[in-house]
Amino acid sequence: MPRPQAAPRITLTDIDRLYRSGEKLVMLTCYDASFAVLAEEAGVELLLVGDSLGMVIQGHPTTLAVTLDDIAYHTRAVARTAQRALVIADMPFGSYQGTAETAFANAATLMAAVAHMVKLEGGRLMHPTVRYLVDRGIPVCGHIGLTPQSVHQLGGFRVQGRAEDAANVLRDEARLLQEAGAALIVLEAMPAALAGTITAELHTPTIGIGAGPDCSGQVLVLYDALGIYPGRKARFVRDFMAGSTSIAEALGTYVQDVKAGKFPAAEHCF
Repeated sequence: MPRPQAAPRITLTDIDRLYRSGEKLVMLTCYDASFAVLAEEAGVELLLVGDSLGMVIQGHPTTLAVTLDDIAYHTRAVARTAQRALVIADMPFGSYQGTAETAFANAATLMAAVAHMVKLEGGRLMHPTVRYLVDRGIPVCGHIGLTPQSVHQLGGFRVQGRAEDAANVLRDEARLLQEAGAALIVLEAMPAALAGTITAELHTPTIGIGAGPDCSGQVLVLYDALGIYPGRKARFVRDFMAGSTSIAEALGTYVQDVKAGKFPAAEHCF
């Protein structure tokens, strides 16, 4: 049976309004049509077609094997049934680190797959690329802190910004991404106090994952939120299926707890 007509599509204007009102934003990774329906019916505003699919779906040890075609395929699947949520597509490793022109061509491929925004990792180095994309009509979500595509360079999946110098670099990178026109900035795996400082210094919404409760919103990998990823669980992960009787209930609890400031709790923070 066809789904009932949904509320109007969430836009960047709506996200900005929620942010300015102080309401927490809720993001969740999503890779297929069925989970897109469940997530947005639970109230998730932002669906991220993340390159995390390389680990949770394809079975790779990192995100580096994911291709542009992979992301485009899963973006199309999510976009077919997501009637209300804003769909963000990750730009995979190698698709944007070269020239800005190449980044634009690859981002355009994802927008043609019906993404509403693209996400890319990196701060200072990505400033010109973000500006180039934004100036040409492609909304961008930045991502700093633990950047999984740089996992080998970072020496593994490690918390970033613990030392004062490293923290100042992240603060500077966040400001540069804002200056370049990023509409959202993901802050991953950093001390909660640092993420709170960055959030307070910006007028761009931040989305935390392992970055404490003071970010403008939160994101989790869907398979982590449902407790079904067999790999090592990060400290910031919470299994929302525990105590729930259905996936819909678990996702609803995730949304409610983010909105209420109950997640992340102290035990999920660095």
